[in-house]
Amino acid sequence: MKLISWNVNGIRACVGKGFMDFFKEADADIFCIQESKMQEGQLDMELPGYYQYWNYAKRKGYSGTAIFTKKEPLSVRYGIGIEEHDQEGRVITLEYDGFYMVTVYTPNSQNELARLPYRMEWEDAFLQYLKSLEAEKPVIFCGDLNVAHREIDLKNPKTNRHNAGFTDEERGKFSTLLANGFVDTFRYFYPDQENIYSWWSYRFRAREKNAGWRIDYFLVSEALTPWLKDAAILTDVMGSDHCPVQLLIEPGNC
Repeated sequence: MKLISWNVNGIRACVGKGFMDFFKEADADIFCIQESKMQEGQLDMELPGYYQYWNYAKRKGYSGTAIFTKKEPLSVRYGIGIEEHDQEGRVITLEYDGFYMVTVYTPNSQNELARLPYRMEWEDAFLQYLKSLEAEKPVIFCGDLNVAHREIDLKNPKTNRHNAGFTDEERGKFSTLLANGFVDTFRYFYPDQENIYSWWSYRFRAREKNAGWRIDYFLVSEALTPWLKDAAILTDVMGSDHCPVQLLIEPGNC
């Protein structure tokens, strides 16, 4: 079973840069996107064989998530059930027989860490939501988590130490996820792999120089580790300032 997550940084723009070619080639069982940056009716995506679920931000051209899945879920939830955190279309949850599938676009702490206090509130609320799901069945969640966890996860850790995405506070919240029983699947398979990133600034020819950050993830409940087959970061796929990330799990476990 193949799962893919991609921050498309505007699905309408990404469609114009080859999204559909990659989508068809990937042939994923579940395909999650973040930062769709659209409202309902702005794009009609024909995806034969897939059910589509979209969560739009109230603010136009901002945030937003979607999941495309071959297998119809038992149930669908939008948001995490807290009005303060459910205005920006950041979370979708699909329920299957054996697990919950969650896609998330974590809030960016922004320039000068203007939104870091809100980000900390979000992190606590989202973890509580994940644990409430996990009380019922194991969880797979993916998306742009807007944090590079360890120094190995970005090109220039020293100069970015106090910048959004690499603050002690954000990295600490990721550590808390791991301490609460979730597994970073890429590091599960490749604990010491260097120079593999999922996001590059559009400035300074960062992608050409591979001056990037690993901020896109698949995490799973520890109970699901026997299902895991492989994880990958598809650095050759263009169309966004992020590239897709992929998780392979044993078929038949859903």
